[in-house]
Amino acid sequence: METVLSGIRSTGHLHLGNYFGALRNFVRIQDEYNCFFFIADLHSLTTHPHPDDFHASVKIILSEYLAAGLDPEKSAIYIQSDVPEICELYVLLNMLAYTGELERTVTFKEKVRQNPDNVNAGLLTYPVLMASDILVHRAQWVPVGKDQEQHLEMARVYARRFNGMYGEEVFPEPQNLVFKGGAMKVPGLDGSGKMGKSNGNGIYLYDDEKTITKKVMKAVTDSGPTEPDSPMPEVIANLFTLLKLVSTQDTVDYFTEKWNDCSIRYGDLKKQLAADICKMTLPIKEKIDAIYNDDAYLSKVVASGRERARASASATMKLVRKAVGFKAF
Repeated sequence: METVLSGIRSTGHLHLGNYFGALRNFVRIQDEYNCFFFIADLHSLTTHPHPDDFHASVKIILSEYLAAGLDPEKSAIYIQSDVPEICELYVLLNMLAYTGELERTVTFKEKVRQNPDNVNAGLLTYPVLMASDILVHRAQWVPVGKDQEQHLEMARVYARRFNGMYGEEVFPEPQNLVFKGGAMKVPGLDGSGKMGKSNGNGIYLYDDEKTITKKVMKAVTDSGPTEPDSPMPEVIANLFTLLKLVSTQDTVDYFTEKWNDCSIRYGDLKKQLAADICKMTLPIKEKIDAIYNDDAYLSKVVASGRERARASASATMKLVRKAVGFKAF
């Protein structure tokens, strides 16, 4: 069975964009691939989080992914810092990474622009750590978005460079796992772009009914259609996209008809959208609360994931150390 690896951010809550964009596909492929899902807590250290916030964020995001459908019986779900083999491989790959190529990465240049007072070496070598995450399991497939495609290509470069330098085919070249139907773009509530934490336009799986309703009712709209069957402007098309994700086809058809005959009332549309979002997310929120408060279960999940991840990583590092020339005296 081929191996798939995906990293999970360790800060913030999951929103509908995360859920429909990738998470549902992660849940689906657990029966098709040997899956490793990890919480990328080492990566988050580039922003220097407070220790208390650091642990709480890991616990929250772990609880949310489990509540949304990741199954520790089917997949290895682990915390990045629990697998020291990742850091060992990170050191070795850094010896094969060149400053010039790292400085040219799009994400590094963007981080420098956004945070000129925190240009640390961890930001510069982020692609090397990401490559270590992937290559330590010799993963064949890694689902990434467009913003991470350059990093995945760099992982392939390091795999080829290592294999070529040491004359051993230790690492396969990981490829982007493109889900059937492509990546789903979930719009935000501000009228444009996609839903995202940094944009402040998201609905989170942990939001309660009051919060969801308030957010949806404040969503951007326009003055309404003036001619039958007129094309929808982006702000309205975005609301219909969300409606198609969470509502029945009858509901979508009803409001589409109302748009086409110019009788649509945005207040009614938003109330229905909010109700249908709540119907979908509130059961997940209940699971999140239950899992978050069950420390014994979380400990069991993390321990199992750590054991499986370390077994895989250790097998890889035996090959790596042999290729490099490390030998016991």
